[in-house]
Amino acid sequence: MQTMRAIVVEKAGAAFTLVERKIPQPGPDEILIQIEACGVCHSDLFVKEGIFPGLEYPRIPGHEVVGRVAKCGKNVKIWEKDQRVGIGWHGGHCLECEACRRGNFIHCEKAKITGIHFDGGYAEYLVAPSEAIVKIPEELNSAEAAPLLCAGVTTFNALRNSSARPGDIIAVQGIGGLGHLAIQYANKLGYEVVAISQGSKKKKLAKRLGAHHYLDSNVQQVTEELQKMGGAKIILATAPNGSAMSTLIDGLSVKGTMIVIGVAGDLIKVSPTQLITGQKSIKGWPSGDAKASEDTLYFSFLQNITPKIETYPLERASEAYQQMINNKAQFRAVLTMNES
Repeated sequence: MQTMRAIVVEKAGAAFTLVERKIPQPGPDEILIQIEACGVCHSDLFVKEGIFPGLEYPRIPGHEVVGRVAKCGKNVKIWEKDQRVGIGWHGGHCLECEACRRGNFIHCEKAKITGIHFDGGYAEYLVAPSEAIVKIPEELNSAEAAPLLCAGVTTFNALRNSSARPGDIIAVQGIGGLGHLAIQYANKLGYEVVAISQGSKKKKLAKRLGAHHYLDSNVQQVTEELQKMGGAKIILATAPNGSAMSTLIDGLSVKGTMIVIGVAGDLIKVSPTQLITGQKSIKGWPSGDAKASEDTLYFSFLQNITPKIETYPLERASEAYQQMINNKAQFRAVLTMNES
């Protein structure tokens, strides 16, 4: 019997446990991926702490997966053995409901989430639905490509689907795992980029990443500074802090929008007057389907956009997770299966 190493959460709140498991076999419409790298994401908290409704345990977390096709199910025609592939948060859809017929797979009634509805990438192998699989450009490093399948597609998709046009002001709140990618994408998409963070220590980094302006919320009135520029067409809220997001709403331009992608535990507080005056709005944005992930990967390759990462071998998954959850990771933590 061929086995693999995997990190398992036995029940809600349990520690990560390294186990030996039988390598799973793909069903007729699935593929088996031999994993090379898997990003560690804040959303893995849903599995670790049992926050997501209806979770079944034991479960292997992880939804930023890069590897190669090890085996295809009998009905799979578009993927081939040894092809370089990945899978992100979007873990498949039914292909039958109204949302699927309209191509709106994210809102499919039976949409799956990788690492939640089926075992994820904290392992050496993963079985996944073929329609959720993403082609990975050969030019991208596996460990660097992995976070693009969640943090990357979330920021890129939010910006490219916004009402902003080249030359508009985009303010990025937070320069962490999401924000440091958002600055790069915003710059390459042709926006005037304003980076917002606490303190001055990230100013030089923000400028290197492509920010045209840097606002230190500790010493500057950020909304006033944004209004001096004409207001932000988009404020991309990446830091998981509802209170901090609330303070920025008045920095929007007329018909400006705050797009929320940072999952905060506290509320965003806004008065009706703030929204009515200037026709401002607040909206959220999820990640994206397989096509959006491929678009993100190829844009990143073409524009030389890479996440800043620190890597860990699979057996140090608990350490990687703690670094991430305590905001001590250097932007993105990634598990690599060939590292010891």
